[in-house]
Amino acid sequence: MSRLILIRHGKTLANEQHLYCGKTDLPLSEKGRSELNLLKAQLSYPSGDFFISSGLLRANETLRLLTGKQPDLILPELAEYDFGRFEMQSYEQLKDSAEYQAWITDQTGTVSCPGGESRAEFQARVKVGLQRLLELSGRHSSLFVVCHGGVIVRLMQELAGDGKNFYEWQPEAGHGYILKISNGILSGYSSL
Repeated sequence: MSRLILIRHGKTLANEQHLYCGKTDLPLSEKGRSELNLLKAQLSYPSGDFFISSGLLRANETLRLLTGKQPDLILPELAEYDFGRFEMQSYEQLKDSAEYQAWITDQTGTVSCPGGESRAEFQARVKVGLQRLLELSGRHSSLFVVCHGGVIVRLMQELAGDGKNFYEWQPEAGHGYILKISNGILSGYSSL
């Protein structure tokens, strides 16, 4: 049995301003760094023996602040949703756009953000990342992964699949889940 620790990166200015931020490579904000330092003092983050990041600045910086480590492996499949031309814009800025309305009301998962991904493409990419994590879990006792809110939601939906919606699965910045994996199958989890 191995442990998979999934942590959402700390806050960025885009998080604070409620902007869509996927592939835009932002560092943590000052507030994000301060909050992570407080969480590190308050929470008992489990230790890992192998450290993974999506490779984006905010994930790498969170990993370094929480563990003092650099990533042993970058998994770009665990990068946040690619919002294309919606990147770094708010709902208020986009709400009157026909392209945006088509994307947010899409029931099939096949409508892409212009220049970005569809939900189906994002889910397929994250599923590849999940397979890599499960393979690695067979070789390491404790994987410490820092990635993104939307990615963690997809991973939990794939692994636990207990009917929770996006917002029920999405952890706050610096929080996440500790999963027990046995032979590539989830055998239990707790929130962090």
